[in-house]
Amino acid sequence: GRLAALAGNREACLMQSMDDHRIYKALRPEEVGPSEAAGICLAAVDANDGFVHLSTREQIAETLALHFRGVRQVLLLEYDAQPIGDALVWEPSRGGARFPHLYGELALDAAQRRWVLQRHPDGTPVLPKDF
Repeated sequence: GRLAALAGNREACLMQSMDDHRIYKALRPEEVGPSEAAGICLAAVDANDGFVHLSTREQIAETLALHFRGVRQVLLLEYDAQPIGDALVWEPSRGGARFPHLYGELALDAAQRRWVLQRHPDGTPVLPKDF
């Protein structure tokens, strides 16, 4: 009984940690063309700050609300963080929460999923139903 419970807990932890490996990048419509031409995410905020801003699944809705309100056709990209490895640094940001920052290039074709987001009437990009 106890071993089965431990195995079940371990499996639940592994499943949770697999979920935690998904990270997200949002691009403004004017950044999509240049990014596709270069094959990497080219966002003005990233060029300005010296790293690629990313969010976890739990952080992306607030990121969209704070930084993309009123923006039409935001492109949302989903990545697996594991292959990125040590170039991904978790640093305190908004409210002290640790956000994934990539000190390097983020290849567009490495995205596992992509969505063009619709907007809520208040202008906030809406996460897709299959998110």
